[in-house]
Amino acid sequence: MDVQRLDDAAQMRALSHPTRLRLVGLLRTGGPQTAAMLGEQVDEAPGTISYHCKRLADAGFIEPAPELGTDRRERWWRAVAQHTSWDLADGFDDPDRMVAGTALDRTVAQAYADEYTAFLDHVPAFGREWVAASNSGDRTLRLTVDELRALGSELQGVLDRWEARSAEHEPGDGSERVTAVVQSYRSARP
Repeated sequence: MDVQRLDDAAQMRALSHPTRLRLVGLLRTGGPQTAAMLGEQVDEAPGTISYHCKRLADAGFIEPAPELGTDRRERWWRAVAQHTSWDLADGFDDPDRMVAGTALDRTVAQAYADEYTAFLDHVPAFGREWVAASNSGDRTLRLTVDELRALGSELQGVLDRWEARSAEHEPGDGSERVTAVVQSYRSARP
């Protein structure tokens, strides 16, 4: 699995901008694209997208794909990794990293909320079968820190297995893009 590990607060700050987070996601799911192509998907001007792409490239999240261009003015970009990971707990050793990591987590949490809201907005268009196959739920559990760690590892393993299945599909075979979000954390409430 292609994972880019973040250990630098500056990288976290670069990715914590909502538009940049979305651009990296679009390049991961849609493959290499130009600023104009990306701009159409996020409803931003190509100049704004080019600025964000430059910042993402400087931070090491994307890179130019010059072999795809048809002329000198056309600039293509591609993601350098399929996944990004960071450990928020590492911020306890570095206050700057803690601030940057929590800002990035907030941006990711909002992106998850926006994605689910978009799903709800499109429920009638998806049809009964896709909506019935979807799920959202929660459980309130009482676990030790070791049990919480084991739960997270087990859930990650499930996602890894299904990601391998996902790679077997291609457009037109009845598959559609599916978002799977797994969250498990100590509740802030008693």
